[in-house]
Amino acid sequence: MENVVKEIYVKSVLNKHKKRDEWFLDDYSLNPYRLCQFNCVYCYIRGSRYGENMGKELAVKVNAPTVLARELKRRANKKEYGFIALGSATEPWMPIEEKYMVTRRCLEIIARYRFPVHCLTKSTLIQRDLDLLKEIDRNAVLPEDLKTLKHGVLITFSLSTLREEIAKIFEPGAPSPEERLEALKKVKKEGFYAGIAYIPVLPFISDSDEELEEMTKTAKRLQVDYVFFGTLTLQGESRNLYFRVLRKNFPQLVEKYRRIYVKWYPLKKYCNAFYRKTYSLCKKYNVKIGIIELK
Repeated sequence: MENVVKEIYVKSVLNKHKKRDEWFLDDYSLNPYRLCQFNCVYCYIRGSRYGENMGKELAVKVNAPTVLARELKRRANKKEYGFIALGSATEPWMPIEEKYMVTRRCLEIIARYRFPVHCLTKSTLIQRDLDLLKEIDRNAVLPEDLKTLKHGVLITFSLSTLREEIAKIFEPGAPSPEERLEALKKVKKEGFYAGIAYIPVLPFISDSDEELEEMTKTAKRLQVDYVFFGTLTLQGESRNLYFRVLRKNFPQLVEKYRRIYVKWYPLKKYCNAFYRKTYSLCKKYNVKIGIIELK
């Protein structure tokens, strides 16, 4: 059964951060939709009031481009340029974007006011908008301290696993890992500065030495400009749903998860081992960790 999409009107759409995100370099975030058709089991948005099925309250911010134009004009007049993270809390290129084209119209506004943009996506539909993204990449005004980047567009594809059978369980509505990697190849071929966010890597499911090495080798093979690795966080309804999925598909892992998720993030011992491993692999294959290399 197809979810009913609500059409909503918003008073503001551009969120200004208190400080720049150290990993993704965004000073602003923009989400043209509320909630997401991809319905990933681990999504942190589930920790909010929306709960188990994010599709139930799926909404399009139909006036987002108009509101964004007003907000960006004001910021541009003050020369408050900074990267806009497009898709920090939802997928900007989910299937309903083909109908509503709100993300594309927002990109037209971003191009008009010459703001740089960081596209965070699991979707192959981003390929439709490479023409606009090229315009933004050429003309965006970078903040003074990021001018050495020399790119007005960053494109990051996220994956939690390279295995299709695992992705089907935890990312039921998203394109397959292979489809995402093919889209990334196209994006790189078109000359964009692009990378992979292996976030979140799933403990005891996609964090084996073999899979982490394959992830790193894949990044190297595709000649991405950077890579991120990140651990899984679980809070609120996301924790409850994730454990239900574990009990159904990986019952042998439930107790292991209980031991490392005493809080909403994994035990420090797990995290330290995870980041040592991924750092070592990136050094081995000469893959850059982070847009501005993370230490």
